[in-house]
Amino acid sequence: MINTNFKSILDLIKAFPDEQSCIDHLEKLRWNSDVVSPFDPSSKVYNCKGNKYRCKNTGKYFNVKTNTIFDNTKLGLQKWFLAIYIVTSHKKGISSLQLGRDLDITQKSAWFMLQRIRKCFGIENNNDLDNEVEADETYIGGKNKNRHANKKIDGSQGRSAKDKVPVVGMVERDGKLNAYKVEDVKSNTLTREIIRNVKESAKLYTDEWLGYKGVSKIYDHSIVKHNQSEYVNGRIHTNTIEGFWSLLKRGIYGIYHATSKKHLQMYVDEFVFRYNTRKHTEQNRFNLLLLNIQNKLTYQTLING
Repeated sequence: MINTNFKSILDLIKAFPDEQSCIDHLEKLRWNSDVVSPFDPSSKVYNCKGNKYRCKNTGKYFNVKTNTIFDNTKLGLQKWFLAIYIVTSHKKGISSLQLGRDLDITQKSAWFMLQRIRKCFGIENNNDLDNEVEADETYIGGKNKNRHANKKIDGSQGRSAKDKVPVVGMVERDGKLNAYKVEDVKSNTLTREIIRNVKESAKLYTDEWLGYKGVSKIYDHSIVKHNQSEYVNGRIHTNTIEGFWSLLKRGIYGIYHATSKKHLQMYVDEFVFRYNTRKHTEQNRFNLLLLNIQNKLTYQTLING
């Protein structure tokens, strides 16, 4: 059994000093001595030389990296493990420029690694929320007042999505959080997202935005009136979800500076993952991601959307 009791990058390097130690850890996590074919889970598997296996039913060869984010990569698993540890342990994330310097690889390779890793973060963004749930929306994008005069966009203030991307979030108090990029914050859109994520038995808290009017017919719905400078009324408030928006925006604007609309959801998933695993140890968070590395993403798919 590999020693995986690590609390720092130095511990991680000691635990995984070479490629074989990384492979052994992956096989232990994914298969636990019972190898499963990625081509046919019901098939018998033959053990071949060099960490390879053969699926009897399909005749195809595979290893523990097949059909994972590590598939067809020229970078060693130790660098991948370091990247995953750094990304999951940094509270606000890490830029591809900094990761490239840390791992001694190009910025392009570091960005691709980060996007493949972010593709896996969605595992924590699909929870059934119940009990007391706060719902709110925010906007990701530049502020009109900070733009040069010839780059200002008319009518982009407030809840306009002309130059910003709306994101809706729902959090169960003392529980999990879900957040998604949406096309707008109209009643139909917000109602659809809340119904999809929140159980009908939940108590729902929102602000006074008219987009939440429709959910009052479905949920025990209470409102905090921000337009009247009311931010807490007993248990009625949206402070928890607004705290998450602060974390998300500080990370995006402070570390990444900007994100495209095309890739925004993966960045949201990254921060949702950190929030929902906030009580995990760094070791458990690292292993949780390694258990969910089947979300393979090719470079062409990434750049072409």
